Amino acid sequence: MNLKKLLASAFLTLGLCQSAFAAPVEIDKVVGIVNQGVILQSEVNTIVNRVKTQAKEQGQELPSDDTLRIQAMERLVNQALMMQLAERMGLEISDSQLDQTLVGMAKEQGGTIADLRRTIEASGESFQSYREEIRKEITTQQVMRANVDRRIYISPQEVDNLLKIMESQGQNTEEYDIGHILIDIPNNASADEIASAKTRADKVIEFLQDGKEFKRIAISSSSGSKALEGGQLGWMSINEMPSLFAEAVKGTKKDAIIGPLRSGAGFHIIKVQDIRGRQVVETTEVRSRHILIKPSIILSEEKARTMLNGFAKDLRAGTADFAELAKEYSEDPGSALKGGEYDWTDPTTYVPQFRDTLLSLDKNEISDPFRTTFGWHIVQLLDKRIADKTEIAKRNRAHGMLFNRKFKEESFNWQQEMREQAHVEIFPIDE
Repeated sequence: MNLKKLLASAFLTLGLCQSAFAAPVEIDKVVGIVNQGVILQSEVNTIVNRVKTQAKEQGQELPSDDTLRIQAMERLVNQALMMQLAERMGLEISDSQLDQTLVGMAKEQGGTIADLRRTIEASGESFQSYREEIRKEITTQQVMRANVDRRIYISPQEVDNLLKIMESQGQNTEEYDIGHILIDIPNNASADEIASAKTRADKVIEFLQDGKEFKRIAISSSSGSKALEGGQLGWMSINEMPSLFAEAVKGTKKDAIIGPLRSGAGFHIIKVQDIRGRQVVETTEVRSRHILIKPSIILSEEKARTMLNGFAKDLRAGTADFAELAKEYSEDPGSALKGGEYDWTDPTTYVPQFRDTLLSLDKNEISDPFRTTFGWHIVQLLDKRIADKTEIAKRNRAHGMLFNRKFKEESFNWQQEMREQAHVEIFPIDE
């Protein structure tokens, strides 16, 4: 029997040792193959049950279990592809980095890690399983970032053009809370397949205009990456949206249903769920310096952290010079030769862990080692000021908006390309 047939019919069984004739007990089943990996029925069930629990808490109506399973399988296939790529890249999330993320999540909810654990276990889920799911999420985010970032180029002219648009809009701009449904079209689709997708998209719009719940329709029908979240893309300004969306959304009113909009991926349906004005306020700017150590095959996570702990101890004792340490050891090419120093910067342009650590410091205070997606850091806050938006900060913001727009577009294209190059087989799931 070949491997494919074996996997298709395989059961992970537990024999009863007391009897040679005892019937095997099924504990799991392979329901899909992704390259050399497998997807288990238990993994599908976990996602479906989690979505059901969340929907029950929110009083949200859901589509059929079959539909939920299809969406769960899609998510698991994409996750498996990215985890396999992470393995090839040598990317691993350490326990200390995972713990740091979980502590941050607990703080956002106004509690501790113990509170988070109680909440997870009260829902009937294993906290250890939850930890591993979060580890996978962090890993897939880093894999996507590493592979999509290099596909994005933003020219100075693009930034200049966006700055002119932002200035013409005045001090206040609008943000839109966007819901999104994608009816996908296969590559090299025939005219009949395109027509069928258009018919389905029109039907979705008809349901929405009749007052059907957007989230439920998105879970049932969307092929977008946020399908299981009810198609919720969150708050975005016009300048942060994909160009296709921006042109259609601009000037619309709350609850507007837009589409179908055609792109290479398929037909998009947009709902403007809410609109709010953005107020520009005074900005906190910081001047800082840091030392970055990147873990590697040679240098473990723990050794990198220990090295920075030693640096921090010496710096606080006055027996070492920050600039000299940064020039000799820091692996940030943008700041190392300048003694690790960054000029006045809007801290919101930094990754969240770096931003939050920096803003928690007093002037001249040196942080304990902390982990970001780039590696292990220590940072010193040199000064802080309240200022109007400077030209540099405005330019950073414009660059960030362009990056966010292109990242959304390129991440979808990249995932689609990765899926097309993979070997994926899906088997029926038993009730």
